[in-house]
Amino acid sequence: MQKITPFLWFDNNAEEAMNFYTSVFKNSKIGSVSRHDDARTGSKGTVLVGTISLEGQEFMLLNGGPNFKFTPAISLLVNCETQDEVDYYWDKLISGGGKPSRCGWLEDKFGLSWQIVPAALSKLMSSGSAEQWNRVMQALLKMEKLIIADLQKAYDG
Repeated sequence: MQKITPFLWFDNNAEEAMNFYTSVFKNSKIGSVSRHDDARTGSKGTVLVGTISLEGQEFMLLNGGPNFKFTPAISLLVNCETQDEVDYYWDKLISGGGKPSRCGWLEDKFGLSWQIVPAALSKLMSSGSAEQWNRVMQALLKMEKLIIADLQKAYDG
């Protein structure tokens, strides 16, 4: 069991989220699921709480109702090795009603914020001159989905 587990609050669509996220990430699975057993609430059989594993990271999801919403103040970062991987996660996570944001950030259809980031970005941002860093930063600030070739072109000048 991992020491710290992100706990995600959903408005009665946790099971949909569990199915969606495990369909996006290839190395994933649904773990335990506890369902409501009280018919008086009108929710008998629906998920109360469940766990999923995405690429080895455990998450707990709760159908908590409308009291709390996700904000961009917390996001999940997906490290990508290739542009194809960036494109895959970007397209999958934004599908069905998600919204793009700036600098590789997006909000999925559940309102959860994600950062889809190529590993090349940290290499470009941590090497070279201040001028190269500034060019990469300026290119990054103009992008929604990150394009590795455009970041490299900015670095190269």
